[in-house]
Amino acid sequence: MGVKVYRKTSPGRRFSSVNTYEEVTKTTPEKSLLRKLTKTGGRNHSGKTTSRFRGGGNKRMYRLIDFRRNKDGVEGKVAGVEYDPNRSCNIALIHYTDGEKRYILSPLGLKVGQMIVSGERVEPRVGNCMPLASIPAGLEVHNIEMNPGQGGKMVRSAGGVARLAAKEGNRAVLILPSGEMRMVDIRCRATIGQLGNLDHGNVRLGKAGRKRHLGRRPHVRGVAMNPVAHPLGGGEGRSGGGRHPCSPTGVLAKGGKTRKRRKPSNKMIIRRRRNVRAGQLTL
Repeated sequence: MGVKVYRKTSPGRRFSSVNTYEEVTKTTPEKSLLRKLTKTGGRNHSGKTTSRFRGGGNKRMYRLIDFRRNKDGVEGKVAGVEYDPNRSCNIALIHYTDGEKRYILSPLGLKVGQMIVSGERVEPRVGNCMPLASIPAGLEVHNIEMNPGQGGKMVRSAGGVARLAAKEGNRAVLILPSGEMRMVDIRCRATIGQLGNLDHGNVRLGKAGRKRHLGRRPHVRGVAMNPVAHPLGGGEGRSGGGRHPCSPTGVLAKGGKTRKRRKPSNKMIIRRRRNVRAGQLTL
């Protein structure tokens, strides 16, 4: 875990840095867990752009990740920690005692050769997965389900961590990285520990070419477009747009509320999210 800063030998190297990947111990992926990943370029099945400024990038293969962690009672040995081009956190290859192999999200502190296990009555150690009902209050967790058996949906990015604040009846109260306090069914599963690769957010790409390698095309400002292409476009000379920043379809881009009023999960939110630094969770 660390960031390497280049010497200023060229304009592209002047502001760039790279991850040293100290946690990674294995460079070749498991072929049986790879799947073909086709590129969309931000287009839907009709060929229309639904996500702007996407396209190109290096070819990738998708790694099948076990988000459900439903292999109960079978111990698995950590064979190695790998880089995954499809997500910000690293992944760990697990060799189970019955011969099956699976990928899981790699938490901070997971070592090669360590044994992990899933189930309702297991020890709450880093890498183990269990229902929230079996996790002691105050522990840090990640890869949390929103519905029992659905698979982990929350807290899956690099450095992500949530805290189990309390358990009341058939609900568990979680404090998410965003600061949001949310209730979740106590039967939902979560994995113990904080996700690794904490320095992912400290890496500076430094030049446009590295952004293109990730599949991101140049982001064009709305005020630089024609009025037919964007609500902020047009005008004689440079203009401020005349309205709040928005997307080509008029959706507010900075601070505007876009959440649906009658979303079913609204009743599960105790406290809305707020701006907090990553890792600084308060009860």
